[in-house]
Amino acid sequence: MMKVVLKVDLQDDKIRKKAMQRVSGISGVESVSVDMKDNKMTVIGDVDSVKVAIKLKKLCHADILSVGPAKEPKKEEKPPEPKKQPESKKDPKEEYAQLLKIYEAYFNQIRQQPYPYYYNRTVEENPCASCVIC
Repeated sequence: MMKVVLKVDLQDDKIRKKAMQRVSGISGVESVSVDMKDNKMTVIGDVDSVKVAIKLKKLCHADILSVGPAKEPKKEEKPPEPKKQPESKKDPKEEYAQLLKIYEAYFNQIRQQPYPYYYNRTVEENPCASCVIC
């Protein structure tokens, strides 16, 4: 969701109405508001700001003032997490045995995959097989 603020030169209500119709016809526009006092138009939605400006320039003069997110996300404060107590130390031999089991399972999985057979021939092995240009 993007919020696009444009400065537009709208002289009367008829041009304002046409401008709002043109902008609301763009796909992705969710809301359009016009401030006649400040000559600003605010468009909210998933739209390209340049597309909106081009649509308005066919009707009246339009300048892009700002483009940004539609709503500023509020920063939520997270409560501090309780500290975790370190696990009691295990016997190093048990840790080693556990790691060894994991490694063996991984190694056996890789070792069982057969390698493809490749054979490369060289010109020295078969001189008749070389390329001949006729």
